[in-house]
Amino acid sequence: MLGKKYDLTFRWSDDRIYCSELVWKIYQRTTGIELASLDLFRDFDLTGELTRAILKDRFGEKIPYDEKAISPGKLFESDRLETILSIN
Repeated sequence: MLGKKYDLTFRWSDDRIYCSELVWKIYQRTTGIELASLDLFRDFDLTGELTRAILKDRFGEKIPYDEKAISPGKLFESDRLETILSIN
């Protein structure tokens, strides 16, 4: 994945990559461990005004509701990961 551009459209392909996708795929492909279940775009709360504006800017009217995705929050909540250092 080295040298891949950041994926602002959060597609599940390897053409571009976003942060939580990279972490999920590294674990899955090197150890077989799926850190959390994947969601679809439609599973996320997309109702906020700012969210709707960003989606319209990136996708127009063709939002990929059936695209697989993994959120940073879902990784953070994974019972397969453990916090080893917390700086407050």
